[in-house]
Amino acid sequence: MNCEIKRQRKDILDILNLAFSEVDPYKTVKGIIKEGKILFDKENIDTSKFDNIYLIGFGKASIKMGKAILDSLNISKAILITNNKKIKINDKIITTYVAGHPIPNQNSIKGTKHILKIIRESRKQDLIILLISGGGSTLLCNPRIGLDALKKTTELLLKTNMEISEINTVRKHLSFVKGGQLLKNVNCEVISLIISDIVNDPIEFIASGPTYPDSTTFNDAKNILIKHDIWKKIPNIVRVTINEGILGLIPETLKKDNPIFNTVHNYIIGNNRSLCLTVEKYAKKKGYETEILSTCLTGEAKNVGKILIEKINEKNETNKLYISGGETTVNVIGKGKGGRNQEMVLGSINSLKDKNIVFASVATDGIDGYSDAAGAIADSYSLKRALQKKFDPNYFLKNNNSYEFFKVLDDLIKTGPTGTNLMDIQIIIC
Repeated sequence: MNCEIKRQRKDILDILNLAFSEVDPYKTVKGIIKEGKILFDKENIDTSKFDNIYLIGFGKASIKMGKAILDSLNISKAILITNNKKIKINDKIITTYVAGHPIPNQNSIKGTKHILKIIRESRKQDLIILLISGGGSTLLCNPRIGLDALKKTTELLLKTNMEISEINTVRKHLSFVKGGQLLKNVNCEVISLIISDIVNDPIEFIASGPTYPDSTTFNDAKNILIKHDIWKKIPNIVRVTINEGILGLIPETLKKDNPIFNTVHNYIIGNNRSLCLTVEKYAKKKGYETEILSTCLTGEAKNVGKILIEKINEKNETNKLYISGGETTVNVIGKGKGGRNQEMVLGSINSLKDKNIVFASVATDGIDGYSDAAGAIADSYSLKRALQKKFDPNYFLKNNNSYEFFKVLDDLIKTGPTGTNLMDIQIIIC
């Protein structure tokens, strides 16, 4: 590994650290509140006119978002559901539930039922502030089926090469709170502050759209399960529930004509594009010419990684830093360990060898797949180093075992849980 490659690897890690710090959920929320007012582009909401303000949050960023609200506004009561045991708020008015992710657990249900109680008890002159972020689909959980059946179904969904919109369509139709249903019994005005973890920021799919009209149906859910060949693999109670919904025996999720949505205001306050622009800012400060390739990357991770590097190789430019973001998928057929970011980098490794190039891909929540790594970094020397250890990249790809591959090369990126989720980001320097 030459000195230039070493410098570029360090630059990537430095830029990521700076960017993650700037898009921290606490700073994002604190930045839109001034003197008791929540400030948006087209309107301001004066919170002093409400009798009580109730704070409800669920998602990977809920603690940091919640702390910003508590430091800025007079909150009567707060309930936060998180998956992060390490970040805590010491305040008597808060009840915090640490729940399961990516598989829901009993705490997910317990916390959600507490949230529903607060919503039911709200009055016309109150305000509910909802904090929604990635991971909310799992953490906010009040299922129509038993928890064991939901766990098994969730595992099957996550192992299949599904788009997140497809996964969340199924989730909505197995839930009492997703697809706008969280607000069934609301009595007051609601403001939802949303950090998006989905490509193109579709509110109806972020955290499975608990505060937004649902355009999907039970029939859509069934077709998705058939399309991905898991209709017969899911627990029988799931098939029964979806079929009953199709027959009209179970009510649909809430649709756009429901008057309840007249009291709800949904705002996207953070997304992958904002992160990519922040990365670009810090890259320019380090002297790089930059280009944002996309903030909407989707597809099979290993193929996307290869295509990205091949396209950059064709450009034949030097001292340039490329940025992309989005969320790819992995079709898990092996028994290895890893995640979509590690698999993306591993899929590109043969294409890295011909030029001086460094490639990193990172999950912004700090958790890539079922591993303790956020992602991985590789360069033009990585293939050679792997072969010297008799590691065949194709073997590890076939077994979905990217974690072990990069662990041996000491090329895993580990951040620990970051307390946010803005999907994934890739940085490539050539």
